[in-house]
Amino acid sequence: MNKSKIEWCDYTWNPVTGCLHECEYCYARKIANRFQSKNNYTYVDGVKPGHIKDAFPYGFMPTFHKDRLLDPQKVRKPQNIFVCSMADLFGEWVPDEWIQEVFKACEAAPQHKYLFLTKNFKNASNFRYHDNWWIGKTITNDENARLCEGDPWNIDEIHRANQFLSIEPLQGDITRLEYYLYSFKWVIVGAQTGPGAKPPKLEWVKKIIDQCRDAGVPVFLKNNLKWPEKIQEWPEELS
Repeated sequence: MNKSKIEWCDYTWNPVTGCLHECEYCYARKIANRFQSKNNYTYVDGVKPGHIKDAFPYGFMPTFHKDRLLDPQKVRKPQNIFVCSMADLFGEWVPDEWIQEVFKACEAAPQHKYLFLTKNFKNASNFRYHDNWWIGKTITNDENARLCEGDPWNIDEIHRANQFLSIEPLQGDITRLEYYLYSFKWVIVGAQTGPGAKPPKLEWVKKIIDQCRDAGVPVFLKNNLKWPEKIQEWPEELS
């Protein structure tokens, strides 16, 4: 578990790494492949504690790092922890056993707030969450934003789970945000970075800010947007 340079969390913790979404803009895949182990490990369903110490023994292939499950217990002071910043824990390829092991590790260190991000809200809706857990949905454009309107969260689940929305990287105008914004307690917006990255149009960002203001939802603009005004709001539970 590492102190984070991501503005909206204190630590990142990666008991699971790797992803099969194959997003063209994925920073995590580039990092994992760059630092892939030089050892010729045979891919297995997990990493035994004390056996493999490499951060990415199989590059960006989904990997369960059992030796990292105790990390949250080693930090006593309450922190906001981004869980699996180098994976999608709720990807269709992730075994339920891995997810449950991560959840047990979160339960063993209840002093922290845990933030999960996924593109697979359908799978995420199959699990139960605690009050100090935050489940975030990632969208990037209007096409995948519309999927929010059909996600299988019933009213009880919406009230029980702390949900937030991550619009990163913002790649287009989000036209129907007001139709599902009521489900979320927080909105984070960021730009694509790296060579060849195209900055989002200012009017796209302004529309999101205005809609969040109208709905009373805190909005957090990452510094990479280069927005002229610093807007980095937090939900009361995370501040």
